[in-house]
Amino acid sequence: MKDLQSIRREYGDHELQEKTMSSDPFQQFETWLKEALEIKSLDPTAMVLSTVDHDGMPDSRVVLLKEFNHDGFIFYTHYKSPKALQAENKIVALNFHWLELARQIRMRGSIIRISREKSETYFLSRPRESQIAACASKQSAVIASRAELESRMQKIAKQYEGKQVPCPTDWGGYRVIPFEFEFFQGRDNRMNDRIRYLKQNDHWKMDRLSP
Repeated sequence: MKDLQSIRREYGDHELQEKTMSSDPFQQFETWLKEALEIKSLDPTAMVLSTVDHDGMPDSRVVLLKEFNHDGFIFYTHYKSPKALQAENKIVALNFHWLELARQIRMRGSIIRISREKSETYFLSRPRESQIAACASKQSAVIASRAELESRMQKIAKQYEGKQVPCPTDWGGYRVIPFEFEFFQGRDNRMNDRIRYLKQNDHWKMDRLSP
């Protein structure tokens, strides 16, 4: 294997200045997401969701952002999955990484379930095969083989042939409500720019952090 210590690249000299950033971190997020979409960044809505279980054991996985506004950031999952059980601790972290732009956005915030109506509305918009997969999978449960999972999918597909696949009662959305954002812009020589927003009462305080 190649010497890992020798693997490095420079990030360029894109500046991140407080005076050019929005005072609203949600607006700044939207600006950066639009730029990631414009350059056709790979999986621009992918975000790392980090949680902690009741024993203090951390866990991370990539989920997909499906909606955001000033109320928070929404993703969907099985409510009996490890991420959902760990979400009962009420605090999570998110991380967006747009490699092509040498940018990250980190967030910490509270997490709540969205309404059943909203979850079902989104479920109905998904491709039928994805709806069937959600019904067939008991997320993170041990299975004997791939064939077992595919057999379940075939049975569900047959059961609802010509019918609408119902949204499982243990599947739905979560909303992450940030109280902290950090915008990271990689720069040459690792002299990176980091701007943090902290929620203080009804406004956001902006600080610059050392690289």
